Amino acid sequence: MSPAPLEPLPDGVTAIDTMTAGMTKVTAGYLLDAPRPALVECGPALSVSSVLRALDGAGLGPGDLAYLVLSHIHLDHAGGAGDVAEAFPGATVVVSEVGARHLVEPDRLNASSRRVYGELMDTVYGDCTPVAGERVRGVADGDRIDLGGGRRLDVLYAPGHAKHHIGVFDPDAGALFVGDSVGVRLPGMTEIRPATPPPDFDLVLAQRTLQRYRSLDPRVVYLAHYGAIDPPQEALHEASERLALWAETARCAYADHSELDHVTEVLTQRFAGEMAADPDDPHSQRRVELLSGYRSNAMGLVRYFERATTGNPSS
Repeated sequence: MSPAPLEPLPDGVTAIDTMTAGMTKVTAGYLLDAPRPALVECGPALSVSSVLRALDGAGLGPGDLAYLVLSHIHLDHAGGAGDVAEAFPGATVVVSEVGARHLVEPDRLNASSRRVYGELMDTVYGDCTPVAGERVRGVADGDRIDLGGGRRLDVLYAPGHAKHHIGVFDPDAGALFVGDSVGVRLPGMTEIRPATPPPDFDLVLAQRTLQRYRSLDPRVVYLAHYGAIDPPQEALHEASERLALWAETARCAYADHSELDHVTEVLTQRFAGEMAADPDDPHSQRRVELLSGYRSNAMGLVRYFERATTGNPSS
């Protein structure tokens, strides 16, 4: 079996296509070259073998990977963490302190994911296997990950998409790794699309995170789904505007009729033109539905509106 694609990028970054769901350019992992190498994101358990082959192809032996850094614990980002930890017994798994316990004891994570994903759990994601507690480092805003040789990653608490979301910033390279907190831009998409899934999407916090990213003035922003967005300041501004537009569209639909099906239909009609048809790419629509489908986004937005209505606003 051939190794997963490796794409060399500036400043010692290599993109790894995790081949999530057997498709290209769904979820990217980013390997950072340093005395203590780090992998940012690993994809789901069912495709982690592609990631392990890619790391082998990049010349990493079992004792070489120092860190696996996870933006959050959703299975398309962190589901393969237990398998990567087993393959690299010296690696520390870095994740938000808010979600760290779910990697050590993933039963609740797997059960809730199975309720959300349904049959996709067995065809796309797979169960996350446990990571030993001593291998997991729960981090908070302001923490640093020392990669050696003067290279480091600064941890940014980045809630909005999920309460257990972090971003990491390489200040020397100006490289910002944002997971899902900026949104998704997949092949065939003409705009950055927000990712607003249940259960804990928060519009206020998501916009606050985007504002903080802009204040860093990064030279490059790496999405998990998928790749670099450029120029970064314009892209971050676009992400904020698109998020506001999606939220306002959903809010008006919700005010008119609060049923999920109605909000989903309105979002579908309003934003259907954002996909450019590509007859040579049979997976373009499936990628989007998998990662940022209309119904999933509507579910998160409706839940957010319901919380606001019942007096449980953003913290």
